[in-house]
Amino acid sequence: MESSLNPKKRLKEEFVSNLKGSSMLEIAALSSLIPLLFVFQHSISSFYTNGCNVRIKKHHGSSYMAILTLDFLFLLLPTLFFLTVLAEWIFISAILLAALIFTIAAKRWLLLAFVSWLLILEYIQEDMPKLRHMMDCGVGSFILANSLVSRQARSLSFVSLKASIQSTSPLLLLGFGRLLSTNTVDYQVHVGEYGVHWNFFFTLAAVSILTSIIRVPPQYSGILGLAILIGYQFWLVNGLNVYLLSDERGADILSKNKEGIFSILGYWSMYLLGVQFGYYLFFGNQSSTKMKSIKWARIRVLFFSLLLWLITVILDRHVESVSRRMCNMAYVTLVLAQSFQVLAILMLSDFIAGSRMSLLEEAVNRNLLGTFLLANVLTGLVNMSVDTLFSTTPSALFILLVYAYVLSISAGLLQFYGVRLKFW
Repeated sequence: MESSLNPKKRLKEEFVSNLKGSSMLEIAALSSLIPLLFVFQHSISSFYTNGCNVRIKKHHGSSYMAILTLDFLFLLLPTLFFLTVLAEWIFISAILLAALIFTIAAKRWLLLAFVSWLLILEYIQEDMPKLRHMMDCGVGSFILANSLVSRQARSLSFVSLKASIQSTSPLLLLGFGRLLSTNTVDYQVHVGEYGVHWNFFFTLAAVSILTSIIRVPPQYSGILGLAILIGYQFWLVNGLNVYLLSDERGADILSKNKEGIFSILGYWSMYLLGVQFGYYLFFGNQSSTKMKSIKWARIRVLFFSLLLWLITVILDRHVESVSRRMCNMAYVTLVLAQSFQVLAILMLSDFIAGSRMSLLEEAVNRNLLGTFLLANVLTGLVNMSVDTLFSTTPSALFILLVYAYVLSISAGLLQFYGVRLKFW
């Protein structure tokens, strides 16, 4: 391994092995705290932008970069702190931030309800044993976010299979590109995540192709999704989970990539459920007035978040523990619950007069895939050039801050010059 471009590959893979992740309570707390940061920034952005529009005006270059930096300081800087050195303070921080936001919005009854909920969560955390689960909520949230606003959820005409495959081809290219690049530089890859060759781009492509082949109206897609999920979960608890969680692999492609290939069933069911939720919550009731639709959507999102959290706890304790690796039923409901919780809190911005989206959010929204790919490239460069295993806390935090700021500025510059990285 000394001649390898990544001599500590084995140590890095062992470092991320046999981990159990965060508890559901910690995920719920972070899913409150981070969107609250965005709501707070939305409420104060008008104070440091002075009400002027400097979004794509080249003669306001210095003002644009200054506002982008302030957005970074209010959004990403505290997010990094709460995910690292302030991780033990997430409950009390969420309570304090909620109190500040609801005071601004003058909705004291909402403040009382929200703070009471957080205090209950904190009490449960103190009283219960630490139940921890190996998971990655990001990949599931990506699938769900796409489904909620998909063509299917909006009842738009179906595209042909040929057009769908053409639109999916960039994902396949990205998947093969990632596979080639990681093998070329001998980058650390935990095969228990998706398998030897599989990665999340292949999963996205597979879900897209399956959805194009089997077409279901949005008002019925959830029924199909639930049927697939129940059948898949039944298969898991009757022996498939033993096969997927074992370290044994055969020589065939299926065995080498069993986690990634079989988890497609879970992700596809999640997508189909997301399509029906998107249709029901946002696009299905076109006859109602806009204000009424927004009001009911806000209530429904909050209700479904609470209901899905309850279902997740029941599934986790009595059916099968949450597993992103298998994308089982408990993981699907967890992603739905967590995502709706984030969405419900972000919709609180509607209560605050003068609330507006930050410049940084607009910049990232313009180039979502480009920003995601750049983040992956920067992550790889850091891991290949820095001894991350033995970095001190101050140096690790400094690297994370520089990484996040470079990513933010890069997205902002693309927005400033009107560049949109559209791959298809």
